[in-house]
Amino acid sequence: MRRSPIPSDPGPSPPWHALGASEVAERLGTDPAAGLAPGEAARRLAAAGPNLLPTAEARAGWRILLAQFGNVMVLVLAGAAILAALAGEAADAGAIVAILVLNALLGFLQEHRAERALAALRVLAEPRARARRGGAVQVIPAAELVPGDLVLLDAGAAVPADLRLVVAEALRTHESALTGESVPVDKDVRALADEAPLAERTSLAFRGTTVVHGRGEGIVVATGTGTELGRIAADLARVRPPPTPLEVRLAATARRLAVAALGLAALVVALGALQGRPLVPSLLTALSLAVAAIPEALPAVVAVSLALGARRMARHQALVRRLAAAEALGTVTVICTDKTGTLTENRLVVERVWLAGHVGEAASAGLRASAPWPDLVRALVLCNDATPGDAGADPVDRALLALAVAHGADVTALRAAHPRVAERPFAAERQRMTTLHGADEGLLACSKGAAERIVAQCATIAMPEGDRPIAPGDILDAAHALADAGHRVLAVAVRHLPVAEADDLDAAERGQRFLGLVALADPPRPAAREALATTAAAGIRGVMLTGDHPLTARAVARELGMLRDGDLVLTGPELDAMAPDARATALPRLRVVARSTPAQKLALVEAFQARGEVVAMTGDGVNDAPALRRADVGVAMGRAGTDVAREAAGLVLLDDDFATIVRAVREGRRVYDNIRRFVRYVLAGNLGEIIAVVVAPLAGLPIPLLPVQILWVNLVTDGLPGLALAAEHAEPDVMARAPRPRAESLFAHGLWQHVTWVGLLIGGLTLGVAAWGVTRAVPGWRTMAFSVLALAQLWHALAIRAERASAFDRRLRRNPWLLATLVGTAALQYAAVLPGPLQALLRLEPIGAGAFAACLALSAVVLPAVELEKWLVRRGRLYREG
Repeated sequence: MRRSPIPSDPGPSPPWHALGASEVAERLGTDPAAGLAPGEAARRLAAAGPNLLPTAEARAGWRILLAQFGNVMVLVLAGAAILAALAGEAADAGAIVAILVLNALLGFLQEHRAERALAALRVLAEPRARARRGGAVQVIPAAELVPGDLVLLDAGAAVPADLRLVVAEALRTHESALTGESVPVDKDVRALADEAPLAERTSLAFRGTTVVHGRGEGIVVATGTGTELGRIAADLARVRPPPTPLEVRLAATARRLAVAALGLAALVVALGALQGRPLVPSLLTALSLAVAAIPEALPAVVAVSLALGARRMARHQALVRRLAAAEALGTVTVICTDKTGTLTENRLVVERVWLAGHVGEAASAGLRASAPWPDLVRALVLCNDATPGDAGADPVDRALLALAVAHGADVTALRAAHPRVAERPFAAERQRMTTLHGADEGLLACSKGAAERIVAQCATIAMPEGDRPIAPGDILDAAHALADAGHRVLAVAVRHLPVAEADDLDAAERGQRFLGLVALADPPRPAAREALATTAAAGIRGVMLTGDHPLTARAVARELGMLRDGDLVLTGPELDAMAPDARATALPRLRVVARSTPAQKLALVEAFQARGEVVAMTGDGVNDAPALRRADVGVAMGRAGTDVAREAAGLVLLDDDFATIVRAVREGRRVYDNIRRFVRYVLAGNLGEIIAVVVAPLAGLPIPLLPVQILWVNLVTDGLPGLALAAEHAEPDVMARAPRPRAESLFAHGLWQHVTWVGLLIGGLTLGVAAWGVTRAVPGWRTMAFSVLALAQLWHALAIRAERASAFDRRLRRNPWLLATLVGTAALQYAAVLPGPLQALLRLEPIGAGAFAACLALSAVVLPAVELEKWLVRRGRLYREG
């Protein structure tokens, strides 16, 4: 065998599709019969590298950890920790650093787990290839293929590299993952013109495509990044995902709080100077309040909420790759979803059969009694390349064979009695398949294909005696009616002919006897209709994208309840041909895009986003990756999807089911509600602290809280209760609300009003106790004010478990963590006022159990006050407009 070195940088590839098979073998130094020698293959692998796609490299653990410190809130808190340390408040600085570390660890653990899960998914799906090396067929990892290898293909095999075919026997491949074309492509070994477009290079088999029929052999002409698949994957890096709505809101909140904290610190220092207080105590108080103004637990609570949401989604077969995507799902307004495999089961079944003018369900006993039925079943078995249990066979063949077997056909016996002697495979231009078989009376030709092509060449129509004659037009009308109902329709015909005509397949296809029509469909997933109804109730619009015929797409959408009066069903070409203004007008009513291509998905995402929509996009092919990356939430298929699609997505559906998206949306809304719940809780409490400290000197009172006491309240009340609020269950109406607008503030729907008045209430209660204690010279008044401030925040946490419903309607046992943290925090607060080291550290005066109980009772005013607010919201329009 002639050896040809493979350079590490071969430069531009020649047009392999335009070269003859022998010339390709000569250029690559391979024997088209025996393949490469094992030693030569090893040498080329070392020179060219593994046959791997340019997927994102696994991030080192330290990089994942470092990335957790990159958001604005964390940077602000880090600055606060430095300021606190410079001011001598080591405990303050240590507390902030502890929260930052907790946040980093939570984010690190979740993202690291997601990376590991994806790596395991890739390992499970790692392809293997059958290659002929040194004249022997070997099964090797596809990553070890090199240019010049001779690869063997058969039905069901995934093409492991770009191949120049040297053998193609009835070979057809499914190239939708690469080109978006849903119809299998017939392959041959003929050289083509240089300028042949990718989708028409029939002498090549491409990596990432699947063999659905026949067998073949091909010489590897490109591996890894040199394949067509690899080039698309490399281009993917240019598309950057937009920030999620939560990331935008948190960044805006961080900026506002940072400005407020600096202004507050300056105000406290200025007031102290005006009142003649020493600079250092004023500065320490100002820094303590500045830290209190920034909810340092917010990043941790956000991380915990997202991590808990991601974990729950994983239990529902949704793997979160980007933590922020867990919340972004809750803001989605449009879900653009594939039909096949996501809304449907991705398996063809025969639903109806038309025989001799009678149409019925495939299992109908009346049809089985019809005279043409035995001949139809026999033809379905013989004109068929599938075998029972062959999951890799053509889906149509599998469905037809399943029908025959279900009605008692003995596949082995029928094929033994009628051995195949010739065949003419299905071709797009012929739209039919014909096989020739031995029979007792000579030969039997069986054909299946498009009704128009089959009926046009039939001489007779199988009819029971006594039935009225059927015209060809009646058959075509029946075929059109079945197609309108969403079925894929095949006609079946046979002809007996003498052995002498065995070589004339053209004659075998003429003068046939028509047997019947078979209507196939891809059944909707059982949960899809309910899931779509749930999304509609939640204000989310589902848009179906499919490569199917518009009539089929319309029928499936109607069956799933997606179409209503006035809704639009358009084809991809129709959408492309629209003027921008017309397209913008059509988008609100668009429900189905038929004959769509992956390239049109990106345009749809951008068009919807230009209207202010938050878009989730599903996809599985390589060409889907740019749309998945550009969408607000890219959703890739875990089973049918390609690695490139999974790497581009923020969410991976492990079961490829649309209902899983809906469950993930519900979880995303729960996550956001819990983040808002924490913000409502912590900002109201912090505002109460600020009011107590700032207003007291203006009212002629001593400052009721010392810096170390502010720090204590901030740590004890913000941390664990806030984290426990992140574990709250979804409210009953979570999927009955409209999605949040993209530009909606975190403080919308009454949150800022609630924070303001509850902060005033908590601050007022604290100041009231302080004023009472000072004017009456009550010992321990500062301890009582300190206790009221802390305990009022715990009652507030209990009150806001539900945003609108009464807290008493939500059983505490559904969130035992909250009950445990509230009781534990109250006990810790009580321990702080008892004589001991903690009391000394906080510089508190002791108070008795009765005084503490009075503080507990007074602070409880917050609970009925918030319940009254929610009652007013339920009864009127309070906060309704934001």
